[in-house]
Amino acid sequence: MKLLKVDEISGTEELARSILTDNYRELLSEGTKLKKEYICKLKELGINEVYVKDKISDQEAIVILKDEVKIKYREKVQNIISRHTYHRTDDMIEIGKTADNIISNIMEEDNIVEQIFDIKERSADIYEHSISTCTMATLVALKMRLPKDTVYNISVGCLLHDLGIRYLAFDFDHLAYSELSEKETEEYKKHPIYGYTGVKDETWLSKESKDIILSHHERIDGKGYPLKIKDLSKEIKIAGLCDFFDECICGIGCSRMKVYEVVEYLKSTKGIVFDEKIVDILLEFVAVYPCGSKVVTNEGETAIVIHQNKGFPERPAIQVITNKEGREPEKLVIKDLLKYNSVFIERVLN
Repeated sequence: MKLLKVDEISGTEELARSILTDNYRELLSEGTKLKKEYICKLKELGINEVYVKDKISDQEAIVILKDEVKIKYREKVQNIISRHTYHRTDDMIEIGKTADNIISNIMEEDNIVEQIFDIKERSADIYEHSISTCTMATLVALKMRLPKDTVYNISVGCLLHDLGIRYLAFDFDHLAYSELSEKETEEYKKHPIYGYTGVKDETWLSKESKDIILSHHERIDGKGYPLKIKDLSKEIKIAGLCDFFDECICGIGCSRMKVYEVVEYLKSTKGIVFDEKIVDILLEFVAVYPCGSKVVTNEGETAIVIHQNKGFPERPAIQVITNKEGREPEKLVIKDLLKYNSVFIERVLN
């Protein structure tokens, strides 16, 4: 599966993920052959990117939560948060059950803490982003062998960390961060306070989870917001790192980045902006080059990543699609970079 801009549709692609409206009505189902005449209609609906099937990589990608599971939890989280925002209902506690379900789903997978996962750049709203942040943070906490109640508090806090965006005086869902005015940017930076205020009286919610909501944008160098504090709990450090990572690859609050770009940034700033140990643990299971990535090697070949190697997130297996002369190889050429020690990925193609 790969993410394709609507403008890039050639008319031969097959949809890899159903396209849904905001009300979860199916516009086009998975497996639909995308025709060129769909382009204008998709644009009219504000849909600029779609997931299409990739014969080379579709069977190899490994994800923390399956797409259908993420969609189910996203819908549940959105419904609960929407009701709470406007009516302060008692069913906010259902978020705790969702966190328990996510933790259970992750722990049910064999060798979950040993896998390398394809976490890909994509478009996402705050609800899908919250699910993804939760799954990454839960996995980090499990790899750190933290107590069960700590894992739970982190998971719940991550599901609710962007609650305050619902209280902004403008509709952030349909804006890019770069489009915000100075006044809107200042308002956006208050969303942790708004979120914390919205849950501070919730007796079922732990102090640790509430602190994640308030402080997930704080950094260990004191240059975060809203309070610019340096002394952060491990729960906040884990949630803040996973939130930042997913924001970057989704383009929430920043320009969207490639996974390898975020990885390089984290490597260069660990111990300065983010906790070094937690960064190392996150990067243990994040595939630097997710399956389906189109790359160029130091030998001048163009290739597609087809498989991840456990324990070596920077050394996947690739299938060569053009040689250094720019021609397609006469026979199938697959290079496992654990075995081809002199071959390196130099850059990723858009």
